[in-house]
Amino acid sequence: MTAHGTFEIDSVTPEPPFSEGDGVSLGRITLTKTFHGDLDATSVVTMLATTTAIEDSRSYVAVERIEGVLDGRKGGFVVQHVATSDRGETSLRVTVAPDSGTGELRGIRGELEIHIAPDGSHSYTFDYSL
Repeated sequence: MTAHGTFEIDSVTPEPPFSEGDGVSLGRITLTKTFHGDLDATSVVTMLATTTAIEDSRSYVAVERIEGVLDGRKGGFVVQHVATSDRGETSLRVTVAPDSGTGELRGIRGELEIHIAPDGSHSYTFDYSL
């Protein structure tokens, strides 16, 4: 099954870096999001990020708890993010954490693709199975 829609980042709360040295910084950021479309939900993201002295080289890992309704099924699930930018060459993988589904989404598996338009708006394509 495939779900499509948009989302907004409602809030971004960075904490002071917990480790810095030689131009490399490690920090924690909390974000909240609202999803629209086939996924009507809210989420909280907890991210650990690395920035470097090279502007286009950074990475992050995150866990995101999503709660709401997916194609008419109420429940929640967790996705895990792994992202890098290696001097501008980017990669991002967002997958459902195994056995994290609750309610009518129990047993969900899948991968979520995030799209960022030139105007900064966000959309998603979520390929999943139940």
